[in-house]
Amino acid sequence: MTTRISRKKAILAIIVLLALIGIVFFAYAIIRSKENPDVTAAFIEEHMTNDNGTIATYLKPASSENPDIVAGREALSESLGLWMQHAVLSGDRARFDDSAQLLTTYFLHNGQETYIRWKLRPDGQSEVTTNALGDDLRILDALLKAYKLWDQDEYLQLAKEIGSTLQASAQTQGYFVDYHDFERNASAAVLSLVYADISALREMQNNGILSRQKYEQYQDLLSHMPSDGIFYPKTYQIGSGQYEYDASVNLIDQLIVGIHLAEMDHPPKELIQFLKGEFRKNQQLAGRYNRKTRKPDAAYESPAVYGLAIILASKTNDLPWARELHDRMIQFRGQDPAYPGGYVFDGNTHAFDNLFPLLAETLLEPTVK
Repeated sequence: MTTRISRKKAILAIIVLLALIGIVFFAYAIIRSKENPDVTAAFIEEHMTNDNGTIATYLKPASSENPDIVAGREALSESLGLWMQHAVLSGDRARFDDSAQLLTTYFLHNGQETYIRWKLRPDGQSEVTTNALGDDLRILDALLKAYKLWDQDEYLQLAKEIGSTLQASAQTQGYFVDYHDFERNASAAVLSLVYADISALREMQNNGILSRQKYEQYQDLLSHMPSDGIFYPKTYQIGSGQYEYDASVNLIDQLIVGIHLAEMDHPPKELIQFLKGEFRKNQQLAGRYNRKTRKPDAAYESPAVYGLAIILASKTNDLPWARELHDRMIQFRGQDPAYPGGYVFDGNTHAFDNLFPLLAETLLEPTVK
């Protein structure tokens, strides 16, 4: 009888031990998924990729009613550029080559001028004849860094073709501008400061695509840019030479401009101080702020905002703050169990709310191992 009881106890102990091991393993898997940026890349590949390989802008399909406004599963050159930058940062040559193939197959218009269409339909066809400067420069940055990393001449040659078109057509009074309509041969008269991508412009100058004088022109544009004490202007008006502010400040724009400044070794100290204060006080950052009151102008939080704030913190060597921001950012990941690794809310998400966090985590990952 005693032997039978002892045997039952032993079996029960084994069952309990196995259950505990299972719980520990499950908890470890959850923790790893929270810390591993590959889960977001896997979400993008599984759920945000169209049949032709292009990255959809939104998770949910929707019809486009205006060719100038993105909808549903349409693909943006912005998303392609971010995906290419992630491939370079993570050293994933296969992913980069696939992206470069998408660029040349679908986005690149090869006619009298070689330019990148800023938007495609889900099937890869395009109804637009304009580029988007910021997206072009992001793609150029990725191509030139990939050339440096893998020594592939075709990356450099493609970058030179795109850069040559930008210089020939997408300028107004000697400045790159937001877009050029290649069908109407008309350019914008404004340069949004988020598009003054100093990293890309530096790579262009280093590879003989842009003159040193032109590169320094954009350095001067940013270094002499005014500030209202915290926030930066939205645009530079080419004709008047005036900088203009938005009344309601989009924090994504501010952070990208701040990253450009950090790339020049001119960190945006007042902006960072303000954001740290906001985060310390509220344990969150709002998506928009009223420029005059400095109060949140929107109730939402954006994973893209946190991703960009992490990138800015990393580039200013403020790793403790980067990790605090990271802890807040990943609270929004995987909330919808149908889409593990994704930043999905109410069954939908925007590509950049996954791509910017992915870039941020890839940049931060070596520092948290």
